[in-house]
Amino acid sequence: MIYNRIMLKLSGESLSKDGMGQGIHQPTLHSVAEAITAVSKKGIQMVIVVGGGNIWRYRDTTDSGIERTASDTMGMLATIMNGVALQASLESMGVFCRVASSIQVPQVAEPYIRRRVIRHLEKGRIVICAGGTGNPFFTTDSAAALRALELNCDIVLKATNVDGVYDKDPNKFSDAVMYKELTYQDAIEKHLNVMDQAAFSLCQDAKLPIRVFNFTDVGNLMKVAMGEEIGTLVQG
Repeated sequence: MIYNRIMLKLSGESLSKDGMGQGIHQPTLHSVAEAITAVSKKGIQMVIVVGGGNIWRYRDTTDSGIERTASDTMGMLATIMNGVALQASLESMGVFCRVASSIQVPQVAEPYIRRRVIRHLEKGRIVICAGGTGNPFFTTDSAAALRALELNCDIVLKATNVDGVYDKDPNKFSDAVMYKELTYQDAIEKHLNVMDQAAFSLCQDAKLPIRVFNFTDVGNLMKVAMGEEIGTLVQG
């Protein structure tokens, strides 16, 4: 094992049926929780940021008439809903878990306080950081990079539904080529949209590595958490 503390970035769609739908699919949620529980039981400290795209996302609703700031706030609230659902599923498996939200909802989740979250991690609890950064115009990728840096994570594990980072969309182009390794600058200059550029820039400044992997393959989370070289590694 080479990682002590990891940041796992999940999309909201990873909790939906077939990883591409709307809402929360209970069997899928349970499967995700099982994979996370297995890694946690290896003694690896886990921080999780989950998106809200299965419930609400600005870029999919630009014709709704809801202006950007309000729409992004709705998206941040959606991440809290996903975080609470994932917490409940994890705790049903006997894992201690906390949801720490950057938006104040004390009846549902505790506030994100860095020192408190670190203490939870040191006690072996999984922490789900919800509510994005608490500010509009920032994605949950940026939130994951920010929290990973604040909480001294060893790596960001970006969970996707493809095997890694490709030069073009492998779901659309059969000749798409996967990169085994990239620099941050390559990812930014080539506009590889597996994460947003603000997240890449944050990680670049702090030299925090990112591994992009296929979360839908059973066992892959355990493999990357234990240091196996699958997917694409982005580093300096």
